[in-house]
Amino acid sequence: MLSRMFFVCLSLSLYGAGCSLSCRWLDGKFKEHSDRYWDLLDAMANNSTNTTDASAVEDTVGFPNELYSQAFEAATEDKLAFTVQILEEVAALFEEDHSLTSWEQRTAEDFVNVVTKQAGGLRSCIGSHGHKNKKLHRYFTRLSRHLLKKMGHSAAAWEMIRKEIQDHLSGVYQLISPLLSTNRTL
Repeated sequence: MLSRMFFVCLSLSLYGAGCSLSCRWLDGKFKEHSDRYWDLLDAMANNSTNTTDASAVEDTVGFPNELYSQAFEAATEDKLAFTVQILEEVAALFEEDHSLTSWEQRTAEDFVNVVTKQAGGLRSCIGSHGHKNKKLHRYFTRLSRHLLKKMGHSAAAWEMIRKEIQDHLSGVYQLISPLLSTNRTL
């Protein structure tokens, strides 16, 4: 809950920020793909047989929130690079074994495909700009090792992951939405 409030406060404080970067992907496909992966995450939740406590994730592998603070203050290209890395890490995480979940296999595959397309589209906006953030990569590695693997890729572990990823996708949407032409003032 605190992390959601953190994202909302940050996004409201930076909402009016302009964008010097012109990228067709942002204006044409970003929202479309975001809406699609939200629908797929919701479908996974509807098919989930588990309820979990999100604080368990925070206690185990809490996200380094200072990374979002830094991203909100960063240049446009750095914001996009941060978002691309999160999307790529999410796609890699969802490639792991989720056979114990009640999700439909096709839904999970579609989710990975949409997230991968979103990452590729945003990467086209920045080219080779940006480096991998080691803290961010370690965080996703901990999700994989400390939650999924230690919990045997169980349905409960995946539901915790799904909720955590939902929060992150919300955060990156808030990070990127001020860059969309529909949100910019000319």
